[in-house]
Amino acid sequence: MDLAAYATASLPRYTSYPTAPHFQPLTPAEHAAGLARIGAEDALSLYLHIPFCHALCWYCGCHTTVTRQEERIERYALALVREAQLLADAMPSPCGPVTQLHLGGGTPSALGAERLAGVVRHLKRQFPFAPGAELSVELDPRTLTEDVVGALAEAGFNRASLGLQDANDEVQRKMGRIQPVPQVEEAMERLRGAGIRRINLDMMYGLPGQSADHVVATAQVAARLRADRVAAFGYAHVPWMKPAQRAIRGEELPGAVERLDQAAAAQETLLAHGYEAVGLDHFALPDDPMAVAARGFRLRRNFQGYTTDTAPVLLGMGCSAIGETPSGYVQNISEERGWVEAVEAGILPVARGLRLSEEDRLRRAAIERVMCDLRLDLAPLPLCIRARAVPGLRALAKDGVVVLEGDLLRVTETGRRFLRHVAACFDARLGTGPGRHSVAV
Repeated sequence: MDLAAYATASLPRYTSYPTAPHFQPLTPAEHAAGLARIGAEDALSLYLHIPFCHALCWYCGCHTTVTRQEERIERYALALVREAQLLADAMPSPCGPVTQLHLGGGTPSALGAERLAGVVRHLKRQFPFAPGAELSVELDPRTLTEDVVGALAEAGFNRASLGLQDANDEVQRKMGRIQPVPQVEEAMERLRGAGIRRINLDMMYGLPGQSADHVVATAQVAARLRADRVAAFGYAHVPWMKPAQRAIRGEELPGAVERLDQAAAAQETLLAHGYEAVGLDHFALPDDPMAVAARGFRLRRNFQGYTTDTAPVLLGMGCSAIGETPSGYVQNISEERGWVEAVEAGILPVARGLRLSEEDRLRRAAIERVMCDLRLDLAPLPLCIRARAVPGLRALAKDGVVVLEGDLLRVTETGRRFLRHVAACFDARLGTGPGRHSVAV
């Protein structure tokens, strides 16, 4: 097997199928029609995108902006409340319960404690929340304050994700984010002390100046802090999309074989500390719901990555947020001002999306099960899908990435890191549209 060739292939992350580069222009009326088709019994998942950060991290690939302007932040928070109202008004009433709420960014705490609490209060007035619903939030340990922690706890948040990236000071300097480990530890203590006990840590490999030893040390920190879940993401160097990444010196980035070694080092270290491997790049303690779902072949994958969320409807709010209705995918206006102005005008701020065909749905289901279960029964798939996929799968089988046993496809442990290659065999649109992708490992 040519590991370097596999690792350097440019492939989607498959957090959806079809992937976002294939979205087409979508009108507010079309979005409203999709919302009207949501069933009263359909569970809802809510995602709010808060794009603000107090400082720019060079490595970041998210849709973010740096600001401390209170008026701008206030206007955005009010627009989130207004968009929630627009969505609720467009849906059948009563609507199904909210089983998950996730605040992402950016740094959601940039709204401040009072605004965060106000937005969540409004959501709970607009939508019924199921008992035991998961409320999660992404936080920056460097800016997490006691009042924000208190507001989140009072609002009912029960899971938080913190960036750990790399524990080494020099790697942090080269990636543009200085964050001593004690800051992360203090943030976790504050959250757990307030009753937000489920903590995820996000670490990375492939960062400038990073070695496998650095990755091992960072994984050991995550294990020592006993994070419930640890994600080990590969840094995606896409300076053509994210200009801030130009501050990272390309010659300091690890090569393909080094990235493979780093990914393996993260996995070996976390497994040795009692974590279970989940999908492509996640790890969880055995009693965490994600590990339980993975063992029971109930894991899901959506635009936030691996999830236990089983809701059939995802409502995205905020600029650039992506959602899913019975009709297909929808994405909001990405530019902040355009999104705010549309909402203030009482218009659903959708920009693009995609209506799913029956073949899209079948391919999406196959890709999701491969990415989540590392196995798939090919027999139920239509002949046209199998015929296109099998040649690629046979080539992967020759290299030990998968095993084909009759109609059963099984990804090997070696092949786990190449899951995106397996998923690509079921992607009928790969290479047919715009967009460039990050390397596979």
